[in-house]
Order: sequence, then C-alpha cells, then structure tokens
Amino acid sequence: MIEKLKNMFNNKEKRVENLISFLIILVITLIVINKILKGDETPNEDYKNEVGVELASSTNENINIQGNNLSNELEQRIENILTKIDGVGKVSVLLTYKESSSFVPIYNVSSSTSITQEKDTSGGTRTTETENNQKDVIKDSNSNVVTEKIIMPSIEGAIVTAEGAKDATIKSNIIAAVEAVTGVANHKIQVFEMGDE
Repeated sequence: MIEKLKNMFNNKEKRVENLISFLIILVITLIVINKILKGDETPNEDYKNEVGVELASSTNENINIQGNNLSNELEQRIENILTKIDGVGKVSVLLTYKESSSFVPIYNVSSSTSITQEKDTSGGTRTTETENNQKDVIKDSNSNVVTEKIIMPSIEGAIVTAEGAKDATIKSNIIAAVEAVTGVANHKIQVFEMGDE
C-alpha cells in the first residue's frame, strides 16, 4: 500500500491530480467517520436512562414518592369502585408492577457548527466541519430535575381481598372489573375472601 502511494506521487504531472484525489478521499472519509460518530452521540433510550439515573440520584426519593402515589391512587380508585358493586363489601387491592416508575426529564438542547478551511503549499484545500451538540437537563430553583412525564410501568398482577368473595358470581365480577381497569389477564388477578382483622 505504501509503495503504491509512493509510485502515485513520483510522477510530477500526476502528483497534483493524485494529491487532490487523495485529499478528496480523505475529506469524504472524515465526513463519513464524523457522521458515524455523530450518530452514536444522538440520544437513544440507553443514553436517556443513564442521564436520568445520574441526575435523578438527588431527587430519586421525590420520583419514587410520585410513582408510589400514582400506584396507591390507582389502588384506591379500584377499591372505591369495587365497594360499589353489589355484594362485594369491604375491599383491599394490591397491584404489582414489572419494574419501578421512571421519568423523562426536560432537556435544553443547543448545537453549533463551525467550518474551517485550510490551504496547503501545493494549492489544495481542506475543509473541516465541526458540529457541537450539548444537552443539559433543566433544573428548578431547588436543583430538582424538571420532568416532562413520569412513566408508570405495566401492571404485572393484582391481589384483591373482599368480604363478599365467597360467592362465585361476586368473585367473577371483581375479576372482570379489575381486568377492565388494569388490562391484566384474568389469570393474573387473584381474589380472596377477606378474613377477620
């Protein structure tokens, strides 16, 4: 390969043509490499998760509290609806999730591009384009990460205890109601008769 390059530049007439061709190939290669590396820098889900985990460390407790409040609120709403079904009586609901809650922070994205042209002694021109992208998470005045949304994980299963669960029809109605609200398959919903407290 080195010998071929030496032979290309030995002939003085073809030296300029070969140098220009070499520079064009070099510029195209640099652009392709830049595009590939730039493609790796675009935020994908893993990058968002890494940033979210890193930045949420100080506010993890707040996010967990919000996620727990949302799941507790859903359980409470299901309990309220089930107690209104005839014959169900007092009810307690527990929902299980596949994973914990996550959040999507709001980002401040800025980018800039600079183009540099250099001329060498043999008249060739090299153009370099540099693109700088910066992505910062927005924080409020208390240094808490501002979230765009909280993502609730999908519900894995449900356990319901009810006073009227001894009756097969009432048990079936409870399963149908919980399935309608949560979207969980009926075989993942367990209903038991509530015991004495």
